[in-house]
Amino acid sequence: MYTLQEIGELIEKNVAMLDLGLVPEEMHESVKYMLSMGGKRIRPTLCLASYSMFSDNIDEQIIMPALALEIFHTFTLIHDDIMDKADLRRGKPTLYRKWNTNIAILSGDVMSIKACGMLSQAPADKLAQVLNLFTDTATKVCEGQQFDMNYESAYAINMEEYMKMIGLKTAVLIACAAKMGAIIAGAGEKACDALYDFAYDMGVAFQIQDDYFDSFGNGNIFGKKIGGDILNNKKTWFLVESMIRAGGKDKEKLHYLLSLNEEKSEEKITGMQDLYIKLGVKDAANARILDYYKKALLHLNDSGLESSRTALLSDYAKKLFRRNS
Repeated sequence: MYTLQEIGELIEKNVAMLDLGLVPEEMHESVKYMLSMGGKRIRPTLCLASYSMFSDNIDEQIIMPALALEIFHTFTLIHDDIMDKADLRRGKPTLYRKWNTNIAILSGDVMSIKACGMLSQAPADKLAQVLNLFTDTATKVCEGQQFDMNYESAYAINMEEYMKMIGLKTAVLIACAAKMGAIIAGAGEKACDALYDFAYDMGVAFQIQDDYFDSFGNGNIFGKKIGGDILNNKKTWFLVESMIRAGGKDKEKLHYLLSLNEEKSEEKITGMQDLYIKLGVKDAANARILDYYKKALLHLNDSGLESSRTALLSDYAKKLFRRNS
């Protein structure tokens, strides 16, 4: 079984060597730019980690599908940044800001197409399962993004709507990665489904943590302008929970802050941060992240696998959420 460090090194080595064969210079350079930004590489890591639990024969038939998930994820980031009007991604100018919107759209499009081609290198006897899982997942990701856009113009949504949105937008692709690795390795249905559920709940925890960092993170570490979601009235876990909890003067304050435009961005961000703390939402978010983290680990017990085999994934979850228990 490979270690997390070995898997990480393998991913970075293959990302660096990846050549999508793009001829137009702008497209080649922009795709290279996005992939060079790095990131946690959660999806290919989960794919290879799940595969490694059942097989030590890591070759092109698993490496290329794992990289395909990173390519597809990167495509979604390019388009997300355009829709969110984001200026920074991992501390660097977003692709559409560095080049232009047309180049960004086309670069994202070609990455989604190339990802499909890379998935086709999965073993022939597993290819139908892999492609069906991926196409279903990719469709759900787009649906989640549409819900996210729809909710920007809605004054309020409930927590059920929020959870459905992040499940589609974020969690399903992370879950897909874990299940795909197990499928390609030849794991049984019970184990594949348990790994999917593990990664899904991990994805939910990760998105709520991402919401946390947007409001209370360190911009130099997070790589984005803090408060971007607040300025756009994005329906984050923080805002949805605040709408549930706020009453009286706090509710009036919330309405007022939501009405502020970019000219009063500092007041809006600071005011929302203070309100999140006053309403107990900041602490509640940390508790909810921990709940989903623990729930994710419980699914590993349902896999039918010995703890010595699932330790790789539980260790990765601890690393991702910086937790010791």
